[in-house]
This record gives sequence, structure tokens and C-alpha cells, in this order.
Amino acid sequence: MITNLTLVRRFVQLCMFIFLVYGSVVVGFYASDKISGALPALSCAYDSMNADYCALIPLQHQLHHRLGASVDSGNWFLFFMPFITTVGTFLLLFVFLNKAFCGWVCPLGFFQEVMQLIGQKLGLRRVDSLAHGAVDKIRPVKWLMLGGLVFILPALTSLGFLSNEWGDPFCQICPSRIMTTLLTGSNEQLFVDTSSPSYMALSITGDFLFGLMVALAMTMRQPFCRICPMLALHAVFRKVGFARLVKQGSARCDKCGLCAEACPMDIRELQSECNSVDKPRDITLADCTLCGRCVEFCPDKDVLQLRYLSVPVFSSSPAYFKQRKKAQTQWDSVKLIGFKQTEKEKI
Repeated sequence: MITNLTLVRRFVQLCMFIFLVYGSVVVGFYASDKISGALPALSCAYDSMNADYCALIPLQHQLHHRLGASVDSGNWFLFFMPFITTVGTFLLLFVFLNKAFCGWVCPLGFFQEVMQLIGQKLGLRRVDSLAHGAVDKIRPVKWLMLGGLVFILPALTSLGFLSNEWGDPFCQICPSRIMTTLLTGSNEQLFVDTSSPSYMALSITGDFLFGLMVALAMTMRQPFCRICPMLALHAVFRKVGFARLVKQGSARCDKCGLCAEACPMDIRELQSECNSVDKPRDITLADCTLCGRCVEFCPDKDVLQLRYLSVPVFSSSPAYFKQRKKAQTQWDSVKLIGFKQTEKEKI
């Protein structure tokens, strides 16, 4: 019986963080470069010690370097073969964990959680939940990031409509590029590139986005995850993954809402989806990272479940809820600096 799913998840995150950021020290540079170029998490190739790197890197490079050549030569095999290989490798890995790559594996997601914990222990005033209107405005951004930065701009560059600086625009602004290199003792990615106006604009945007993410992460939950293009790419394929969030609704759900309060991504639909007492329904929604906090803080037996291949691996229960809520209250009360809290903290 798991006594605290969040502690288990953070231990897994820590192990994956160490492996993904520093793993080539163990497996060797050649192995780390060849295992896969399509991990469904933001593991950055700019990190010289990394054990893998994310699918967004080869997708941009293939569009940038091969699409135009295929159009000019008429040989579409030059583009489609590596592109399909990358997508296929991504799916091969993705089906095993589904969107849990975000909540359990991604090093940038773990980094933001650590920043949030630091902010909490310093007594900084937290924004536990964003307003519904703000959430609705933020949600489309991840699709714009995926479509615009990962696909459209590299494709336009390859076809000659843009200069080469726009061949991998997401990598140029990705916070993981700066985070992972800094954590390996290198500051070479934290700079302003003045070699061209485009590179200057991209590097300034990247530096600003990294600083903004760090600052926001100390006072709110998962700020960059909400706009991450990898989250959007996961959402496209979430129905093929083995891991799922499943709900068998209860009449109490409309009046409760604890699952939505616990969700770090402010998915309020957790409360309203499937509230009638009928067969269980897959509610692995587009913004879900399968972190399991909604299951932890559901007070009703088996209403929410994390399932793997349709087998329940973690289910909500009244006994776990009471224990978990008590542990969370005790944890929240511990502050390194005793700033007085002006608002009652939610779950």
C-alpha cells in the first residue's frame, strides 16, 4: 500500500533527473547519443552530459534540413523516412508511460516543482489556483508553441521563406536548454547572441523565459508546463498510451472539487467529467501530466484511479485521503523563514 504517492513520484523524478542530465557519465557519450533521439520529455541535447534528448530537437532539424531538399529533388523519402522514424520512436516510448513522461520523467517539470517547494519553504505567497479565465487563455499557447515553433517556422526556413536562424526556434528559447547546461557547470547557453537580429531576439526571449519561469515557479505551480509544446504533442497521442487517469463518477463530485484544487495544472474538468454513477471513463485530459495528485486528494473510494493496461495501480480512498491531507498540512506548516501567511493555503 502506497502511503504517499507524491513522495514516490518525486523519488522517481529525482532518479530520472540525475540520469537524464548527467547520465552519459554512466552509459557513455556514444550510448547516450544513440539510445534514442525521441524521448517524450524535455531532455536537452545542448547538455553535454545528458543520457538522451527530446523528440522536439530532431523534428525541428528534419523539417529544417530535409523538407526543402525533398521538395527540390522530388524525393520525399529523404524527408519522410527520418521524420517517421522519429515519430515512431517517440510513440514506441510514449505508449509505455503516456503523459506520465511529464509528471514523472521530465527534468524541467521536476525543476519547477523543486522551485515551488523552495518558494513555499521561504514563505513566499503562493498562487494555488489560477482563475478559470486565465487558464482558458493560457491553454491554447502550448498548441501555438508546437505548431508555430516546432513545425511551421522550421518548415518555412527549409523552404527558403526565412533565414537559417529560424530552423530550430523552440530549442533557442527552451528553458531546459539553459537549465540543464547550468546544472552541468556550463553557462555557455545563458547569453545574448548578437551575430544577427534574429538570433538576438531568440536568445533574449530564451533568457527572459528562463528567468520568468524560475520566478513564477517559486509562487505558482508548473508555469512552463502549461505552455510546453511537448505537453501538446503528448495530448495528440494520449489515447494510445497504456497509463490512464480513470474516473467513475459520484453524485458528490459536483459539490466536492478537491481533485481540481489539488491539480497543479488547474484542470477544473476533473470535477465535472463523468459525475453520474456509470462505467469508468478515461479522463486523461490534454493538460494532464498523470502526476496522481487528484487521485490522492479524492475522498471517495475508487472514484479516481491511475490505471496501467486497464489494471488499477493507485485508487482514491477515504483512509488515504485523511492520511495524505494530514501529511500535507504538516508539510505546509514548515517554513524556513517565518513570513506570516495572509491567505489560507489550499491543498
